[in-house]
Amino acid sequence: MKYIIKAIALVCLFLINKPGVSQEADFAFLDEELPLDERVELLVSQMNLDEKISQLTNSAPAIPRLKVPEYNWWNEALHGVARNGKSTIFPQAIGLAATFDTDLAHRVASAISTEARAKYKLSQQMGNRGKYAGLTFWTPNVNIFRDPRWGRGQETYGEDPYLTSKMGVAFVRGLQGDNEHYLKTGACAKHFAVHSGPEKSRHTFNAEPSLQDLHETYLPAFKALVLDAKVEGVMTAYNAVLGVPSSASSFLIQDILRDEWNFNGYITSDCGAIGGMSYKMKYVDTPEKAAAEALRAGVNLNCGSTYSRLKEALELGLINEDLIDERIKQLFKTRFRLGMFDDATKNPYSHLGAENIHDQRHIALAKEAAQKSIVLLKNKNNILPLKKDIKTPYLTGPFANSNDMLMGSYYGVSPGMVTILEGVTNVVSPGTSLNYRSGALPFHKNINSKNWAPNVAAESDVTICVVGLTADREGEEVDAIAAENVGDKVDLKLPKNQVDYVKQIIENKKGPLVLVIASGSPVSLEGLEEYCDAILQIWYPGEQGGNAVADVIFGNISPSGHLPITFPKSVEQLPPYEDYSMQGRTYKYMTEDPEYSFGFGLTYSDTNFKNLVVNRNTLKKDDSLEINIEVSNSGDYDIEEVVQVYISPINNTENLPLKSLKAFQRINLDKGKTSKLSFTLNPEDLKYFNKKGEKAWIKGQYNITVGNSSPGELSHKLGAATPEEILIRLK
Repeated sequence: MKYIIKAIALVCLFLINKPGVSQEADFAFLDEELPLDERVELLVSQMNLDEKISQLTNSAPAIPRLKVPEYNWWNEALHGVARNGKSTIFPQAIGLAATFDTDLAHRVASAISTEARAKYKLSQQMGNRGKYAGLTFWTPNVNIFRDPRWGRGQETYGEDPYLTSKMGVAFVRGLQGDNEHYLKTGACAKHFAVHSGPEKSRHTFNAEPSLQDLHETYLPAFKALVLDAKVEGVMTAYNAVLGVPSSASSFLIQDILRDEWNFNGYITSDCGAIGGMSYKMKYVDTPEKAAAEALRAGVNLNCGSTYSRLKEALELGLINEDLIDERIKQLFKTRFRLGMFDDATKNPYSHLGAENIHDQRHIALAKEAAQKSIVLLKNKNNILPLKKDIKTPYLTGPFANSNDMLMGSYYGVSPGMVTILEGVTNVVSPGTSLNYRSGALPFHKNINSKNWAPNVAAESDVTICVVGLTADREGEEVDAIAAENVGDKVDLKLPKNQVDYVKQIIENKKGPLVLVIASGSPVSLEGLEEYCDAILQIWYPGEQGGNAVADVIFGNISPSGHLPITFPKSVEQLPPYEDYSMQGRTYKYMTEDPEYSFGFGLTYSDTNFKNLVVNRNTLKKDDSLEINIEVSNSGDYDIEEVVQVYISPINNTENLPLKSLKAFQRINLDKGKTSKLSFTLNPEDLKYFNKKGEKAWIKGQYNITVGNSSPGELSHKLGAATPEEILIRLK
């Protein structure tokens, strides 16, 4: 009899937990007045095991009996809502970084989240709940662009941890909004934490940074996004760090992210990374073990399908159900914070609709961002700006009339793309005889050897040649279809056919040559630079790129972008790509003179720095440093300038950075005017990480430098203003 009773009990238990079996649900979790944790507990406690596991992957199915809708977590918004139809395309992240403008970054991200909310509302109304139609955006990418060969470096804010932190924090705040009850969208810091190529081995390589480099270079931006911006999500990287796959690293996820930084959001794997721990990395021998390792380490969400093996992992005793409960609750906290279970009329973002997508304000903002991102690298004899009534300008090059060049990677689609040809046509006088020929294919030698395009330069007052790369040439391994090295660059040169074409123009040109470079990374100009009269770096400038470039070339505005990454002369100046040591890398550790300095960028005017004063020259551990400087414009143009503050150790015995950006401010500076600026560095700003990876007050002498480029003779040689310097001592 007891066996019959036991069997009946087991059947009843099975029926209670069987998915789809009708049960009387408690919908108290829909009560918006209840505390968040209580609402989540009420919901998750009613799910059976299969339902819980189903919610731990990016494509989470609906649970109709609990009124849980289907939701796909995978969405992108790197420089506009991506892969989800019509949206405004802003400059690629590396271009936004070149603005050194945190307010602009916030406004761009706010515009993106406005469009995202509008698109989400419309998608929901039509039953579109698929990939890229949600509100959890896996943006921004705050990895450090440590090596210019990395194809995905264009997605980042450059090579400097401080600049990356400031731009990233501003961007996250714009995405997430400022409502105390609801997230506008959910941002996600990726890829945690030591990840910047090579693309071809990203699923298997092991990054071995020193503890000093880890804390000085690779972690600060993530820390800032967690502590200062309260970022909602963090994505782990594909690769291993210090011998452990990032998605299984309790050191990164638990010790640093959760315990040290008190992160209170969700953690997702990169797509396929958890499965890759078994079948690519061979870190474990079964997908069940891979799923268990990631879940135990703290990964809430599996982008992929390996978490579907968690039931088998549970049966094998690798995990318990309490751990599943703990991980899933964090995911529903995010969904509740986004208002997905609340009355939409109470959500401040629910009123946004189609009229907010690609509207005139966002188009104007895209133009402003593109204008401010353009970096003037050379302007011999002040050849720029050109007059709008110039008689015979010649616009040429493979990207002079290209939409693809404008877009970069992870892009949306826009009905308002403006090529450089269109932009220039709109700006020059109707009486100007503007001529255009592409002259060269983007990446391959011209098939027809009879090419008249170089000869047109011989009969033109000025030649504007647009060269560079696109996301087909540099980018993620699965997208860069024209890349020679699985998305990465082999060297820093332009494609040979483009170099050959520029040389032909140099041989034929009558007037000056203005070289316009589109790329998401440094391009070497060895053998070309000396023959160019002006050089502009325009990155991947977004849908308004053509108008922005024309505005700069023809003087509607002065260029004001500054380099967020060092431009080396060639790969010969770089350490091995696979080496994650920072020695010899970036402006902070490089000892050779590169082609162009970090922070460098010219305007059409002359900036002067004077009267640098600090509140004290000797500081103790609890002292702050107040810096005052006067900045004046002695030229003929109203400009915007980026004032930069650096600190450099005099006697470097602790392997410290040679120089470090500590503050910056973009300012309006009208001709003939002077601005007085103040910066404050608190005691934490003056500390460094020592060789043990410990943040410490390191005694000694330091130079404080204030200017408009990173310190060094090269910056001055290139045309940067003479900086002001003052010596301080930490005691």
